[in-house]
Amino acid sequence: MDKTVALAKENGVLPGAHPSLPDRQGFGRREMAMEPDELAACFIYQVGALSGMLRRYELDMNHLKPHGSVYGMTARSIELARAAVGVAKLFNVAFMGLAGTCHQQACEEAGVKFIAEWFADLDYSPEGKLLITKKHDPIPLSEIEQRVKRILSEGLVTTKTGIVPLGQGVTDVSICVHSDSPGAVEIAQLVKRLVDESNKNLGF
Repeated sequence: MDKTVALAKENGVLPGAHPSLPDRQGFGRREMAMEPDELAACFIYQVGALSGMLRRYELDMNHLKPHGSVYGMTARSIELARAAVGVAKLFNVAFMGLAGTCHQQACEEAGVKFIAEWFADLDYSPEGKLLITKKHDPIPLSEIEQRVKRILSEGLVTTKTGIVPLGQGVTDVSICVHSDSPGAVEIAQLVKRLVDESNKNLGF
């Protein structure tokens, strides 16, 4: 964590918290039953550690995004979503999650800024639901390029069978690339280039 925060400062990257279920062996990608208050305590413990590291480097926390299986759990359960969003509110940061799910609903209820997230290196079901997997299968760069262009220009998500809207009321979008996805560096470079081009065309 210390090294990552130092790298964030060195490269001008906005740091965010990425709390997980207490499952190191499974890298947080296995679900476990947790009550909302248990999840909140688990998150506060982890986000609190990051907060201390950020103070050391005189940086501010930008957002909170659940990691792995708890990302999907909080997207499906409004009780768990409220617990997670409550931690974001406690630390006065935005919450990053899936548009049109309990993530967005809980943020609207709590008055917490919501940042919609879209995944360049994962697939979506025909209904537009994210397919979270323990192992990320490779996706051709040409396919990822088309997906990124579509989300940037039209706000549309490419699914297994077609396209669906990202979500209503979405104004901020973050594009995720997992570091353990096959070809992650090349994917990240591609995404950055396309985002920079899009922002330039929009006058940013």
